[in-house]
Amino acid sequence: MRYLAIDLGAKRTGIATGDDTTGLATPIDVITTTSDAERLNRLAKLIDEHGPDALVLGMPLNMDGSPGPAAKHAQAFADQLTQRFNLPVHPVDERLSSDAANRQMAQTGLTHKQKKARRDALAAAVILQDFLNSKRTP
Repeated sequence: MRYLAIDLGAKRTGIATGDDTTGLATPIDVITTTSDAERLNRLAKLIDEHGPDALVLGMPLNMDGSPGPAAKHAQAFADQLTQRFNLPVHPVDERLSSDAANRQMAQTGLTHKQKKARRDALAAAVILQDFLNSKRTP
């Protein structure tokens, strides 16, 4: 199966793709908007382009595992994704995904601005990689 992963943010939303065959996640894009409607329109184009069988959505839980306002918004967005694209949506705990993305970029020599532009797509890839890894674990 092919997946499109979404790291939902208030302003920047990271996108990654991956599949069960390779077991690898690849960052592909960052959608910059504060509008859920615009975000959904941009996602429609990426879904057409990449043809995923399912979506993976980062669920921003609090550090204690409880859902806060961001997680509630993500759940509402998951409902919109299901209604609009008729694809399964797999929520995945995304705690520390941005930290993992920052660690990956720490020694790259990129400027702060370049890192900021890539961070959300890398975080989406971390979320998707965690999901793919969990599917392979017996």
